[in-house]
Amino acid sequence: MVSEFFTGVRLLLRGVGRYVRSPKLILLGLIPAVLSLLLFGGLFTLLFYYVDELSATVTWFADDWAESLRSSVRLFAGIALVGVSGLFAVLSFTAVTLLIGDPFYEAISKAVEDDFGGVPDAVDLPWHQELRRSVFDALRLLAVSLMIAIPLFAGGFIPVVGQTVIPVLGAFVGGWFLALELVAVAFNRRGRRLPDRRVALRKHRASALGFGVAVFCCFLIPFGAVLIMPAAVAGGTLLARRSLGLPIEK
Repeated sequence: MVSEFFTGVRLLLRGVGRYVRSPKLILLGLIPAVLSLLLFGGLFTLLFYYVDELSATVTWFADDWAESLRSSVRLFAGIALVGVSGLFAVLSFTAVTLLIGDPFYEAISKAVEDDFGGVPDAVDLPWHQELRRSVFDALRLLAVSLMIAIPLFAGGFIPVVGQTVIPVLGAFVGGWFLALELVAVAFNRRGRRLPDRRVALRKHRASALGFGVAVFCCFLIPFGAVLIMPAAVAGGTLLARRSLGLPIEK
């Protein structure tokens, strides 16, 4: 499983290599990622501005506690809020960016598939139908991730564990959902939906986690999400082909 995990990491590196060899793809991939960055940058600015008020709101039960204990609880609450918001932001950033840049990332994914002979069984849906399906699948995925983020938020209140174990769990949870999102372009091209992605990736869970966790960690680097997003789509296409039993070696 360790070997499979690092195979997934290498798929992202291969995506980076495929991406940087095509200057045209670099420009196409950056445009939607920059637009999403501006949107989420604004939302996080608001979060940091109101984090004290939000921390007080979610720890209403500590209003009558001693000041030192109340401050400690609200400090942990603030850290947990930022951490869970970061997890949800990474997932929603990917979903929003894929929707904004669908034609751009479709071109990147198609270029990767063409390296291996293309997709003979490609399904060509009207753009409005494909957009509706993509939005619906993205919302379903985000809803599930939000449900998982709630217990992670609660775990953030636990001293030490909330600042060590929970972030690691968050990276693996976020990595799994990122993998599901980033193979979407290749699966949609074949007329396959979110349940098909889940079934296929479960058979290659370790490599999917390796790929997703690597992307998640890159997204935490300042401007990493913008720079790595197109390469992540290229790597996600390789992961999709591998999970479907298709060749990814020339």
